[in-house]
Amino acid sequence: MALSIVHRATGVALYFGTLLLAWWLISAASGPTAYARVHDFIGSFIGRLIVFGYTWALLHHLFSGIRHLVWDLGYGFKSNEREALTWGALIAGIAATILLWIVAYVIGGGR
Repeated sequence: MALSIVHRATGVALYFGTLLLAWWLISAASGPTAYARVHDFIGSFIGRLIVFGYTWALLHHLFSGIRHLVWDLGYGFKSNEREALTWGALIAGIAATILLWIVAYVIGGGR
């Protein structure tokens, strides 16, 4: 039940994160000054925290969606299977977020 609530909350967070993504894309099309402003915000501690949260919401929502797909296919309804899928979605979302950020950090040269 708690993961279902988190799934809905991450869905709402994705709306706001997508606005941030749209702001970034519009600023990139608007020129170097607008892009620099957005880049400064995203590069700040608060900005990185928001982008990290957006990344987690996106990946958590993805893995919870896969969990629902498994249920839609008619599998995973036993109590222990439901529990395993729930924990799997939660752990996979967190692990994938951390792994993605580590890879991005390494590829980006520590920026």
